[in-house]
Amino acid sequence: MRCVVFESTQDSDLDDEVEDEDQSTSAEDQSDGSWEGEEWSGFGELSENDGSEARKNDDMVDDEMTETKGGEPSDVQPKAAGRYIPPGLRKKTNSDTNETEEQLKLTRQLKGLINRMSEQNIGTILDSVEDVYRNHRRHDVTSTLTNLIIDGISSHSTLLDSYVVLHAAFISSLHKLIGTAFAAYFVQNVVSSYEQHLASVEEKSANSTEVPEDLGKECSNLIVLLSELYNFQVISCILIYDIFRGLLDQDLSEFRVELLLKLLRSSGQQLRQDDPMALKDIVTLAQSRATGQANTMSSRTRFMTETLNNLKNNKIKKTAATQHQGGDAVGRMKKFLSGLGKKKHVLAHEPLRVTLEDLHSAESKGKWWLIGAAWGGDSLVDQPHEVPQHGGEPETDDVSTATLLKLAKKQGMNTDIRRSVFVDYLDACERLAQLSLTEVQQREIIRVNLHCCGNEKSYNPYYTLVCQHLSQRSHSYKITLQFCLWDFLRDLGESSVGGVEVIKNLKDNDVGFDVKSMSPSRMKNVAKAYAWWIAKDCCTLTIFKPVDFTVLKPQTSTFLKELLIQLFIASQVSSPMLSNDSGDYPSMRNRGSLEEIFLKASRIENLGLGLVFFMSNAFKGEDGFLTWASSVAKETLQTGMDHIPRI
Repeated sequence: MRCVVFESTQDSDLDDEVEDEDQSTSAEDQSDGSWEGEEWSGFGELSENDGSEARKNDDMVDDEMTETKGGEPSDVQPKAAGRYIPPGLRKKTNSDTNETEEQLKLTRQLKGLINRMSEQNIGTILDSVEDVYRNHRRHDVTSTLTNLIIDGISSHSTLLDSYVVLHAAFISSLHKLIGTAFAAYFVQNVVSSYEQHLASVEEKSANSTEVPEDLGKECSNLIVLLSELYNFQVISCILIYDIFRGLLDQDLSEFRVELLLKLLRSSGQQLRQDDPMALKDIVTLAQSRATGQANTMSSRTRFMTETLNNLKNNKIKKTAATQHQGGDAVGRMKKFLSGLGKKKHVLAHEPLRVTLEDLHSAESKGKWWLIGAAWGGDSLVDQPHEVPQHGGEPETDDVSTATLLKLAKKQGMNTDIRRSVFVDYLDACERLAQLSLTEVQQREIIRVNLHCCGNEKSYNPYYTLVCQHLSQRSHSYKITLQFCLWDFLRDLGESSVGGVEVIKNLKDNDVGFDVKSMSPSRMKNVAKAYAWWIAKDCCTLTIFKPVDFTVLKPQTSTFLKELLIQLFIASQVSSPMLSNDSGDYPSMRNRGSLEEIFLKASRIENLGLGLVFFMSNAFKGEDGFLTWASSVAKETLQTGMDHIPRI
């Protein structure tokens, strides 16, 4: 009886072992306990059939393993075929879950470069990023850089303005070196991230009464980044004004007012220079919003409206406009970017003139601002133009342009650059800045304005104001004004003005306008222009340093006397004076402004002595305003010099 139980148990164990080891173990555990205390007698009592069945089962298992290793599974059923996925979408699906090792390495490399970036080594970092672009796919590098910078800027805490300025300058550099495609991709993602954070902040503010301190810091940092991108000429004022209008579309909350103030603080002055009419519309819109909330207006909102009004009326001082921490950093980075074109090949020269609507409709209509990109919009529908009633008549602009070109030829504009400057100066000074001229070519702007000013029958202050505006924007224009004055003095007969090397170079390469005769009207117009520029700090009296006042030609004496008279007048008025009548001299006597002008000349002793000598002779016998002004000028020069001669 015991043997029967043993054999049946062993048979079941062998069968169960082939099928499932766990079931065999459980079967032994569930037996009636007859195994306990029994003496094990080995496997000798197994029958031959049992052994053959065991060997057969083992052979079947071996055959299955052999077939599986050979690549022909017998029992495994093939998976059902699913929907076909194109390679592009298949790659996108895989990238959503797992990044490749190459992408992870690229991310680590770029993240290390960005973390090490500072004002001192930004040039080296740019060289390294250019190498990365050469060794990887451009889109991968652009998207990775964009994500890293946006993640770093959109922090939960307020960032230093100098930190944001550094990254904005880095983006502007890549805009110039890599091309418009990088800047377009980056700006589109920054604007999208800004709008998402703004919507999230307003939703949380509406649903909760307690607002955390760090709420909206991401949005605030991103709007500062957009403002600095505008300062560095990556985007134009069009997009910034669209953001202004977007913030003023709804009621002015504390958070929206804070964002508006950040925009005004960072780029208010530049916005006024680029498009003052759009700024006027923004001020009107802000005032209407503030009037509607007059009962609940906070002090912050009132301060914002006052800042907008002061900006519109140009009452904000430059020092107040650059009080933020990044003010100095902006100046240093602009200097770095201006020198970038001298070291490297620049691909992009103009800012992106895209609107907020263009960015919103980029997926549906396309990106017209990218070369070669598809565009599905209709320009006739988006921007309708009036069709002239008489189709055979030429356009008015074409006629005026042709007329101006003929006039430019008549005025002696003998190069293409001079003709283009002559035609475009009538539009506005801002158009001149957009001609994409080199530093050498920009000198022609001053020469053309000065030439046109001299050719007028009566003095036209328009040319003077254009040069004043340009000189305030770039120091190179001030240097050009100095050289142009020396050229003019040489035309008057002062051949020694300018130095030996300058005169030698002029003989080799004549760049003048070939003025054969110097008319009194030309001398008077140029004298008024330079008097205004000296009074408004576009240049100083030190430009007369090479002039010997003791041996002047008659024409030069007449010119200098007229210049000093107009300088006395310009120091007392806020707008150019057109009348030449002595009865129209200003009645006010502002001694401080006149002393400030002549004090700069007293630092050069020979110049101070020469001016005192000339004014003592030129204004002898004068009375009234000229006597007072000349005496103040001489006293200032004598006080500022170490030796005080009495002439």
